[in-house]
Amino acid sequence: MATRLVLWDVDGTLVRAGGVATEVFSLAVEHAVGRHPGEHGVLMGGKTDPQIALEILAGMGLGAGQDEHHLPLVVERLEAELAAAVDVIREKGQVLPGVPQILAALHDDPDIAQAVLTGNTVTNAATKLAAFELDRWLDLEIGAYGSDDRDRRALVPVALRRAAELRGWEMTADDVWVVGDTPNDLRCARAGGARCALVGTGKVPVTELAALGPDAVLDDLSDVDAVLKLLRA
Repeated sequence: MATRLVLWDVDGTLVRAGGVATEVFSLAVEHAVGRHPGEHGVLMGGKTDPQIALEILAGMGLGAGQDEHHLPLVVERLEAELAAAVDVIREKGQVLPGVPQILAALHDDPDIAQAVLTGNTVTNAATKLAAFELDRWLDLEIGAYGSDDRDRRALVPVALRRAAELRGWEMTADDVWVVGDTPNDLRCARAGGARCALVGTGKVPVTELAALGPDAVLDDLSDVDAVLKLLRA
């Protein structure tokens, strides 16, 4: 029975998705509202898919209540556009160094369960992970996603509840590691009472991540033995 839960962020931590995010969000918004959002400038790192969509819609001046009205169709179309871009993700994206070895080792450790905690919807997370065959090592059913709550800070309890309900693993937040690459990953972990390791493989310099005071900070995940030692401690 697992006694520890590792929750991985996806984009910038496990994989890079080939730079398709801006395009698929724009196509999804255009499909829903009938016009392209243009150069919206919305920063996406560490945010949930619904949050990103709402910020793009808010910048289009659609009128009172229209952003929320269009959101379900934007998210639905976003999932379809991302699935259609899977070949681009495979061709231009990458699995980050050390990730396959770490996921495989933790998958074979009976004391550890691993899933994802990500701003992606469950469908989008599955698309990105399956593109690189990383899903085979992760228990995605107990993960927590942007489709569960647009506020990432609410997601640690979601994963703990699923681990208990679906697997019978009674863990507390003290048993959880959140691993990500943005300040929002740390905010999420702190809100849920979990430990947090931040990795400098995204767009935020590792020095800035370290200044936030996570439980651990790593340049990347290439030192497989060190990462495994940390997450098993």
